Amino acid sequence: MEQQANPLWRGKPLVVAAYDSPGGCVLSPSIEAKKFGIKTGFRVKEAKELCPNVIVRMPDPPKYHFVHDEMMKVFRDSCPKVIPKSIDEALLDFEDLGYTEEKLIDVAISIKDSIKRRVGDWLTVSVGIAPNRFLAKLASGLHKPDGLDVINAQNLVQTLAKLGLVDLPGINVRYEARLNANGIFTPLDFLRSGRDLLQKQVFVSIVGYYWFQRLRGFEIDNVDFLRRSFGQEYAIGKPLANPRQLSSLLYKLCEKMGRRLREGKFSAHGIHLACSYEDQTFNHRSQVQHTPMYSTKSLFVSAQRVLNSFGFTKKITKLAVSCYDLTKVSSSDQLCLFDYQDKDKNLTEALDKINNRFGEYTVKPLLMLEMEDKILERVAFKSYD
Repeated sequence: MEQQANPLWRGKPLVVAAYDSPGGCVLSPSIEAKKFGIKTGFRVKEAKELCPNVIVRMPDPPKYHFVHDEMMKVFRDSCPKVIPKSIDEALLDFEDLGYTEEKLIDVAISIKDSIKRRVGDWLTVSVGIAPNRFLAKLASGLHKPDGLDVINAQNLVQTLAKLGLVDLPGINVRYEARLNANGIFTPLDFLRSGRDLLQKQVFVSIVGYYWFQRLRGFEIDNVDFLRRSFGQEYAIGKPLANPRQLSSLLYKLCEKMGRRLREGKFSAHGIHLACSYEDQTFNHRSQVQHTPMYSTKSLFVSAQRVLNSFGFTKKITKLAVSCYDLTKVSSSDQLCLFDYQDKDKNLTEALDKINNRFGEYTVKPLLMLEMEDKILERVAFKSYD
């Protein structure tokens, strides 16, 4: 996205990092940067050791959200069921349309072409086509950054034969070690393993059965899990102990969390706050209240109460807030018997409509104004469910 926005950076090694300081964490390296061995999770200092001329950019969330929204429009023009997985990844489910494999390939080519015409000519998209979402994700990673691959019954064995265990989405080094301990060293070994071995010996749980099905192309990941909580966290670049600045940060986190809560049509009874400190210590606490929390203000008041109980004697490096004990709220539900809380609910929904239409934080409290240059929005790039 950064190279699309600035043609002078095209073809050059570039990374997006949480901070452009030496200790900043690399969030997304360009293809050119990857050729130097730079990977996600590296520090900026490490990236520059491998490539002294690497361009370092801090995240630009409004730009990424705009591109994400435009790409979602392209996807929805081709598929009625689009599931965003992260800021740069989406699942398109064509199961109910009955398309042939040839038709799906034509659709994929059309989508790739539309993105270049409608969103950006430098943007590349890797597409994977398969009978389930696991194999489709695997296929999409075979020939990045601009691939189009199909995994089917005819080429499944051939495809897996070229890969290692950690190349499989969802298999990390710990799972690899567990598989190795049971004589499974390659994806083909994994595919040929029996259900009982995977379920009763390797994973010792239903997870083994899921992997047995997943590897064979059966869709077992299409599950809507019940939402149990909403949360936001922020890693502070320069540690803070100032109560007002921390309150400003906390309010912004509560606003982002609150909008997600309300979009899901939930209210919450519980609030949880966690802090990491400069001296490597940690503190967290939960609080449950009888009256449901719905507005940003109610969430903030509860979270602020917990923050105050921690004290402000040590500098905080990370602040995280979450709400839980959720209850579904319909438009006709009355959250409280008191008139002033009904008015608070109505005001909150009106502010959400304004911010949704004109942009996030178009209307914001005075408490947040002085922190605009200190609080940076974060974007999650990769995700696998």
